[in-house]
Amino acid sequence: MSIAWQRCINPACASEFDVLQVLPKCPQCGNLLDVEYDWNRMRLPDRADHLGRTDAWPAGGPGAVSGVWRFGALLPFVPAEKRVTIGEGHTQLRISPAAAGYAGVKSANFRLQYEGLNPSGSFKDNGMAGAFSHAAMTGARIAACASTGNTSASLAAFAAASGLMRAIIFIGDGKIAYGKLSQALDYGAFTLLVRGDFDDAMARVQEVCAGEGLYLVNSVNPFRLEGQKTIMYRVLEGLDWRVPDWIVCPGGNLGNSSAFGKALCELHDHGLIAKLPRLAVVNSAGAPTFSRLVNRHGLCWNGGRIDDDAIASYYAGLDDRGEKAHTLASAIEINRPVNLKKCLRAIERTNGVVLEATDQEILDAKAWIARDGLGCEPASAASVAGAKLLVERGVIDKDSLVVAILTGHQLKDPHATVAYHSHDERELCSEYGGFGVSSARYANRPFPVANSLGDIVDAIRKASGQK
Repeated sequence: MSIAWQRCINPACASEFDVLQVLPKCPQCGNLLDVEYDWNRMRLPDRADHLGRTDAWPAGGPGAVSGVWRFGALLPFVPAEKRVTIGEGHTQLRISPAAAGYAGVKSANFRLQYEGLNPSGSFKDNGMAGAFSHAAMTGARIAACASTGNTSASLAAFAAASGLMRAIIFIGDGKIAYGKLSQALDYGAFTLLVRGDFDDAMARVQEVCAGEGLYLVNSVNPFRLEGQKTIMYRVLEGLDWRVPDWIVCPGGNLGNSSAFGKALCELHDHGLIAKLPRLAVVNSAGAPTFSRLVNRHGLCWNGGRIDDDAIASYYAGLDDRGEKAHTLASAIEINRPVNLKKCLRAIERTNGVVLEATDQEILDAKAWIARDGLGCEPASAASVAGAKLLVERGVIDKDSLVVAILTGHQLKDPHATVAYHSHDERELCSEYGGFGVSSARYANRPFPVANSLGDIVDAIRKASGQK
């Protein structure tokens, strides 16, 4: 038997498939698939702190330049010679005194995992290394995705840099920040602006991929999530393999949270970490599907016996009301998360929690994150906003070791940042009032000044407290 294969996540089905099959869902029951491994045949070190060491690779090999593939021993679904990289995964785990103080956690115990340093500016490059490598391994010539922006940028970058296949991107018309759209266009991807939102684009791309034989790289693809697991490996590595008490991450399509849960449970099940951290998933209040289903409707993993009727009923209600996701945190503006069931499993295994933060809370948290020199897009700041809410509710203790995931770079959506810091309260309410944003209490406003040396010097002196 191969060292890697695919398995349906539904325990009542548990159908297994070859690693080379391209199956976005189980053909037997329609549920999602996992990538599984024969751990007894994997060449792993006895100690977790030996994982990911680059001296395990020959000089110039693919693992030497990738923060994903240097953990290739934990991801043996693709041979080393088939791995594709654009230099992803060289990210930072940073202490952030300003964000820690804002969240109410002891400064020495609060870390921000900054994935905005990836080549395309977001965490998606980790997963794309996995999915794109699998696509190349299967001989795919065209890869496609639906996107709120980050997935499209990543796919387009991998396609352009590798020259291995063409990229086709489905985007909800008017539902993407220009910082992200510019990447897909500049890297040469064929971009379709679908009339609708991300959920509409996601439905169409799945239909097209199934009908035309295109390779789908959205996070419904289990090999995408294998690449995203490495974010957790690097977090643990950055803590010298000390396990944090909490991992807090934005919701959305729930690929990251699902991947994190899988990575942590695998490491724990095989004795490489001593405990599991608790996972907190933070939705935007403008895209609250997961938090509402969990917290209001009691949806849970329940050993894989998920109440599908509750999900279908909730989605039918969205359709009846014509309710669309609506949030400034555009990267998580998703009402039908494709990884909902996998995330339910992650929450159950890690004794996790789900909550939502308003756009006002997200933008305020974003301003505090930036005070430590880390610029992130709004969706990223949901993690710090969520951490603050959990501390206030007594769920997270101020002495806990907390890691908040920053998923994307500030320049992914600069408009939101400039608007927050530039507008007065009335202008902000006029522009963003529909998102529930009426205050920029932490704004760093630009100061207008005449084109005069004296006026400029006076302004500088006043700003620095000089007479």
